[in-house]
Amino acid sequence: RCIQVCDNIQGVGIWDVQNRGTRTNVGVKFAQYIEESNCALCGQCITHCPVGALHERDDVQKVYDALADKEKTVIVQVAPAVRSAWGESLGLDAKQSTPGKMSNALHKLGFDYVFDTNFTADLTIMEEGSELIERLTKHANKPHSFPMFTSCCPGWIRFVKAHYPQFVDNLSTAKSPQQMFGPIAKTYWAKRMKLDPENIVCVSIMPCLAKKHESDLENMDDAGAGQDVDIVLTTREFVRMINSSQINVADLKDDKFDSPLGESTGAAVIFGVTGGVMEAALRSAYFLVTGKNPKADAFKEVRGYDGWREASFKLPGKTLKVAIANGLGNAAKLLDAIDEGRVTYDFVEIMACPGGCVGGGGQPICDGKELAQGRGQILYNLDKGAKLRFSHENPEVQKLYEDFLGAPLSKKSHKLLHSNHHDWNMPHV
Repeated sequence: RCIQVCDNIQGVGIWDVQNRGTRTNVGVKFAQYIEESNCALCGQCITHCPVGALHERDDVQKVYDALADKEKTVIVQVAPAVRSAWGESLGLDAKQSTPGKMSNALHKLGFDYVFDTNFTADLTIMEEGSELIERLTKHANKPHSFPMFTSCCPGWIRFVKAHYPQFVDNLSTAKSPQQMFGPIAKTYWAKRMKLDPENIVCVSIMPCLAKKHESDLENMDDAGAGQDVDIVLTTREFVRMINSSQINVADLKDDKFDSPLGESTGAAVIFGVTGGVMEAALRSAYFLVTGKNPKADAFKEVRGYDGWREASFKLPGKTLKVAIANGLGNAAKLLDAIDEGRVTYDFVEIMACPGGCVGGGGQPICDGKELAQGRGQILYNLDKGAKLRFSHENPEVQKLYEDFLGAPLSKKSHKLLHSNHHDWNMPHV
């Protein structure tokens, strides 16, 4: 199954059957180590392995060591898609496994502060949406301006660098929400809390394996206090910590995320589902162009789980053509069509995993079942019930710009919230 999902769904072809007879086994093609290959680190081979032979790098002990160090302030951020799945293997249904209970569980595990990656998802929209508007208005004739590709999925970034390097400069320079959180926590938040950034340990809980690699990249150290994000756990590792601590999650009360990096909007929570980044960006892009909010669901045409979808929306003076792909096999089909001139778009969202982050390689495994669509609906329900549904209305993001960053795409924003995709290389590229 690991070979089939990698070959036929993701189209990457990392695994192969090796040797013969009783010595037959599954290994990386060409007898390579996994780090020598062009693996996207999507983790679909892990979630589809029927015998548990594959697993992510286990970083739980690093977190326990940090929590035991009295000199360290250990903070944690939780990705949008984690709240859609964390309760599955703990016996909680969708109504019980609330973000509030998840926050409470993290406090009980000993984290000093529990924050929401949704906060920096809203921040990502401010930067990425502003970048899209800038390309449309100021750089329309520059090479590689269009289509602009989203850049929040590190598995997708690895894939495009390895297999379609001609499109690297089309990627938004905005960091992912995870990587925006780290430098903001170790600069803006550290200053507000009067903490030494060197003594802050930033942990993130993600539905994704590629986030572990992303946090380790040499260019992800813009706060000047080591790596911006120190440790990344998958949803599965988080659940193991809950189980090992014998926390009865069913009895937990809802607990708020800590402030000022815990406020978020409905636009942020749908980041975890395919089409969600696109929809959130369009909501705020419309505002940035017109000064008025569209209807919150004006761009719901981008929703759905087809592997490759497209839509058109009218902005003043411009019809915006967009496309969305989920799963790397579908991404390859879309990129081939763009490369051959068969289609043209202004803005493209790609997520490496089928269904988006809700179907990520770090999510709980239910053998033989694909749960991405059900998890995605949980996120859409959270968006629908949110008090704020536009990223630009997040009051804490507004204050961050007012007190620290200045404005989207400012000099300080570029230093902390943007990156150069050419600063690191894939193997054999």
